[in-house]
Amino acid sequence: MATKYYTRFLLQTVDHAEVDEYSGVVEVKSAPDAVLEAKQIEALLASSFDLESDQIQLLNWSPLH
Repeated sequence: MATKYYTRFLLQTVDHAEVDEYSGVVEVKSAPDAVLEAKQIEALLASSFDLESDQIQLLNWSPLH
C-alpha cells in the first residue's frame, strides 16, 4: 500500500556549490505502519533523482491524512 507524505528538502550539486529547495507530495509504497528514519527518506529521494544520499537534506516530512 502507498502512503502520501508532504516533504520539503534541499538538493545540492555534486560540488555543493548550489542548493535548490523542493517541496511537494511524495508517495511511498511501504507498510502502512512503517516508520522511516530521515536517512532512509533522504536515500529514497536521492535514488529518485539518481543522486547520492549526501546531496539531499530533509527539512520536513509528514504524512497526509
